[in-house]
Amino acid sequence: MKIHFIISRLKGGGAERVLTLIATAFANKPNYDITIITLNDYEVFYDIPNTINKISMDYGHISNHTIKSMINLTSYYCKKQNRPDLIISFITLTNFITIIVAKLFGIKIIVEEHNSYLRAMKSREKLTNFTRKHLYKRADLLTVLTSFDVVYYEQFNVNVKVMPNPCSFLPLTAQLKEREKTILAVGNLDRYHHKGFDNLIVFIAPILKSNPDWKLKIAGTGENGLDLLASLVDQHDIKEQVIFTGFVSNISDLMQSSSIFILSSRFEGLPMVLLEAMSQGMACIAYNCKTGPSDIITPDINGLLIEDQNIKEMQFNLQRLISDSNLRASLAKEAIKSLDKYHIDTIIEKYENEFKKLHIKK
Repeated sequence: MKIHFIISRLKGGGAERVLTLIATAFANKPNYDITIITLNDYEVFYDIPNTINKISMDYGHISNHTIKSMINLTSYYCKKQNRPDLIISFITLTNFITIIVAKLFGIKIIVEEHNSYLRAMKSREKLTNFTRKHLYKRADLLTVLTSFDVVYYEQFNVNVKVMPNPCSFLPLTAQLKEREKTILAVGNLDRYHHKGFDNLIVFIAPILKSNPDWKLKIAGTGENGLDLLASLVDQHDIKEQVIFTGFVSNISDLMQSSSIFILSSRFEGLPMVLLEAMSQGMACIAYNCKTGPSDIITPDINGLLIEDQNIKEMQFNLQRLISDSNLRASLAKEAIKSLDKYHIDTIIEKYENEFKKLHIKK
């Protein structure tokens, strides 16, 4: 089966990492011919095997990205030999382009949403809403990350199914004896409002001051966000205890050496980074934002789930984790046990079941 995975770019991010994992898993199976198409430049932050074809549609002199991508993709598929059996497209604005092109050529298409329907970029809200309410019904299948979103899309006659993110790391088979006294947060710094990093620095400041042997590390890129967050760190006088690591290619190593993972997001899809942290034996604490964390964490069993944006409750439980090494060990042990349904083999099997329903043969 020839499958084209299409996304805007592969410069980092949860959806980009998921695409890379799934495409690689299919490429490693017999009878699959896999291509990744990026609509923007093809700078890649992730390892992609040579068995996967790589194509960039970022060429030509048209300034409007959407129009340029639609024209370039249409021109490419005009040649019958370039058409796949299936397109799997990631993220709303890319989906807008790919659904129109796929339907033009009669190509089967699965589109993927990696954020809750509650979230839309304000600058592109009209296009996002049009895609979700009017175009997704034209796709053969829409996948979402949690059951929270299913009812919303069903009202628009969309064929929608839950498809969880796979965990990208193999779970630890043995807990590490020594971990640094580090609280870890991960995400794009320019999306600090989405990730709640601005609030995180404010509410963690008194905790760090009360626990001078502990540090906060925030892993991720983003110059604008870094400037704002570094300013907050200075304002709260915790510069010696907060480390901005930048992009980390070996995030699993950082997770294995850190003790506590914190998810301070105001909203999520299904936070892949939370799955990764749990797989690496971290004690995890997360706000119960609208979607995601409650699908993963069973409170006080494999992590701590905090009322959405309840700062006092978050501070109390974060201090509880810092103070109680036995609690950290217990949560970490149960976290590793709870991840079977997010194994990549399980996710690939779910995809193949959907292929059969869509009458797509290998």
